[in-house]
Amino acid sequence: MKTSTYSLIAIAILTLAACGPKGAGAPPAAAAGAAPPPLEVDVVTVATGSVVITQDLPGRLEAYRSAQVRARVEGVVEKRLFVEGSDVKAGDMLYKIDARNYAAAYESAKSDLAVARQTVERYKPLLEARAVSQQEYDLAEARLKQSETAMARAQLDFDSTHVPAPIAGRIGRAMVTEGALVGRGEATLLATIEQINPIYANFTQSGFDALRLHQAFKSGKLSRTGETKVELLLDDGSVYAQPGKLLFTNLAVDPGTGSVLMRAEFPNAKYELLPGMFARIRFPEGSVNNSIRVPQRAVQMTPQGQFVTVVDGEGKAAMRPIRTGGMTGSDFVIEEGLQAGDKVIVNGLQKARPGTPVKAVEWSPEGNSPTQNALAATEKK
Repeated sequence: MKTSTYSLIAIAILTLAACGPKGAGAPPAAAAGAAPPPLEVDVVTVATGSVVITQDLPGRLEAYRSAQVRARVEGVVEKRLFVEGSDVKAGDMLYKIDARNYAAAYESAKSDLAVARQTVERYKPLLEARAVSQQEYDLAEARLKQSETAMARAQLDFDSTHVPAPIAGRIGRAMVTEGALVGRGEATLLATIEQINPIYANFTQSGFDALRLHQAFKSGKLSRTGETKVELLLDDGSVYAQPGKLLFTNLAVDPGTGSVLMRAEFPNAKYELLPGMFARIRFPEGSVNNSIRVPQRAVQMTPQGQFVTVVDGEGKAAMRPIRTGGMTGSDFVIEEGLQAGDKVIVNGLQKARPGTPVKAVEWSPEGNSPTQNALAATEKK
């Protein structure tokens, strides 16, 4: 029995020895109770440099140009010549108003003008021959001028029965239908055309902030950038793809609101921006040298103040109290608490408790890092 048992043990040992070379490349299994590998976290390495301080200001979008199409003569609308919500060019015909009365008036004025012109031409030689008086000739000339005025008015009324687009842009809904009587006692609104490429963004800055900026420039705390480029933040928090340019800043504070009106212009070739939309304008206030910036997501708030989590010299997570200043884009400008070379954690903060060993991976804002991918996979489980 013992011989048989020993034979089985020997065979098992030989089998394990034969399997050894195939598994030589695999890492040894972690011993029971061994410490887990450090958690990977995304970090940004702090550096100093010149930053542009920005402020997000509330605003509303407005059409670059807007024109109300109105009836200039009284009459019945015979036909609408445009599609609601379409783009039109300046001069495109939009409506046709019944022109029969105006055509008759035009022909009558044309005939009267011809008679008055002939009368003056006939009186010229008679005046030289003293066959007519100067008074009669002057009256004939006066009637000619009146006929010319009546003819011009009749021509204008007849032409106004065809209603053109005053500007190029996108036309809205029709305000009247065929068969409607327009222009009686008022210039009836027929439609509205808005040109929205480019588009205006009107926004305001408080008078207090304007004064603060002036004092900061005066003291040298801020430097003027001369930058007129601004960004537009949409309702979902995303930044509009194309930057705009600052057009003007009012020189007076509105006594009703206590704010200063500003205007920017943005390209809008795809009509993504519409008049009346609310937006926030990221406005450059000035530049500061030797400043530190960190992503907004890295800064945490507590009743005790602001702090970030850093990777210390021992490779462990540690809390660091800070004090923020203004904003530069979506980043905070740090006034106190950090210095060049510090590694600030931006992803993995939920698991990176103070004193926990961590493995720092440089964060890539353009794409997902391994840490972000790992967190996303954990959330899906």
